[in-house]
Amino acid sequence: MKPALSYIKHLNRTQLVWAAVVAVAFLAGWYFFVRPAPAAEQTLVLEQKPFLQQVSVSGKVVAAKEVDLGFSQSGRVTGVYAVVGQRVAQGTTLAVIENGDLRAALLQKEAALENQQARLASLQAGTRPEEVAVAQSAVASDAQALVDAIQDAYRAAEAAVHNTLDQFINNPRTAPVINFSVSDTNLKIAVESQRLAVEAMLTAWGSEAVALNSSSDLPAAAAHAQANLAAVAKLLSDTGAAINRAIPSTQTTQATLDDYSAAVATARTNINASVSAVSSAKAALDAANKNLALKQAGSTPQDIMAQEAQVKAAQADVAAARAQLQKTVIVAPFSGTITSVDAKVGQIVSPNTPELSMISAGAFQVESYVPEINIALISVGDKASVTLDAYGEKVFPASVIAIDPAETVRDGVSTYRALLQFDAQDPLIKSGMTANVAITTDSKDSALAVPQGLVTYRNGKAFVKIVVDGALEEREVTLGGVSSLGEVEVLSGLRAGDVVVTALP
Repeated sequence: MKPALSYIKHLNRTQLVWAAVVAVAFLAGWYFFVRPAPAAEQTLVLEQKPFLQQVSVSGKVVAAKEVDLGFSQSGRVTGVYAVVGQRVAQGTTLAVIENGDLRAALLQKEAALENQQARLASLQAGTRPEEVAVAQSAVASDAQALVDAIQDAYRAAEAAVHNTLDQFINNPRTAPVINFSVSDTNLKIAVESQRLAVEAMLTAWGSEAVALNSSSDLPAAAAHAQANLAAVAKLLSDTGAAINRAIPSTQTTQATLDDYSAAVATARTNINASVSAVSSAKAALDAANKNLALKQAGSTPQDIMAQEAQVKAAQADVAAARAQLQKTVIVAPFSGTITSVDAKVGQIVSPNTPELSMISAGAFQVESYVPEINIALISVGDKASVTLDAYGEKVFPASVIAIDPAETVRDGVSTYRALLQFDAQDPLIKSGMTANVAITTDSKDSALAVPQGLVTYRNGKAFVKIVVDGALEEREVTLGGVSSLGEVEVLSGLRAGDVVVTALP
């Protein structure tokens, strides 16, 4: 320091002046010849170009369907029919527990259902012609039986009167008189009077009985026969009473009277038998006619509805039995691959405990969680490009197939679960792979766009600086979406060829 100060002290005034002049000249030369010129504005010319808006998220490959399977009730495992890695079709039986009693119950219910269905089919089909013919044949047979019964009844009545009573009645057909004395005169007169009336009845009935056939008015004929038999039965009853009051004589001994009484009792028995025969034959014909009418009428709507209800009840029983049986069987709910098997034959399992797991065959999806700020941009059906960490830059096309309506909070941030379906199934895709997803939310072949940083905002309006005739101008614009490159679409306010200022000097 001291030598330098000593040197300055020895400098004269002239030397100092010249040093100042040289310094000024150096600075002036730098300013005019070396210093860089002031920068001009940096600009770009707007032009129509493709516009692509994408939302990028990460995700994970999952099976389209994945399920844990177990039994609905406890029991001992009797069969396991699946192994890990096995591909199974929908409905394949995977495991079973003891269910012999339930299978038997189901068979019984199914048999009962078939029975009820057969009855319904029979009612709906109506009566077969063969059944109607059988019923008609039964009517004809029963009609002939009634004819025979009425004719037999006439013969029994005729024999009772002409063969039994007339052996102790004089002039029976014209002026009947009992040929023995009776202590009760009124009874004797009543018997003789009835005998004359019965004769007229037998004459008319005989003509009717001879002409009777299955085409006749059999109900009326049966009623007439029953009335005639009642008259004969009354005559026999009073005659028996008269014999009991008879006065024996040398012409009519007590032994003879006893024979008369026995003969009358036998006749009464025959008449009673005829009454029963006619009644039974008439009842049988009535039943046959009703059965024929029923066959010819067929089933009523009410009968069919009642039987349909029986079928539904039987179907419900079958469904209940089948549901009970299904609780003892694990079946594949869809086609897929078995991923785990814990059930073992002989093992006692508990209800609703996972024993097998499976995933759907070949159908994989990407499960991703979209931040709240981007969810409004995404819609079902949007196309996406998926890359998997396992395969580098290889792109797998996909589409958005579902978006959860409710949020899922992850790390304190609200996100929305979105599912993407691969457009084509690829054997390279496996469950659990990490996926990088770019969802295309808007795509235009031609649009005007500027970098977001060139837009300024004031009072809720957007502005972009442009150069017009060499002068700087601020133009109000209407903006659209933001592209994946960070450019914002200009909907109005600018046009192709406008010069936009990207940087000021």
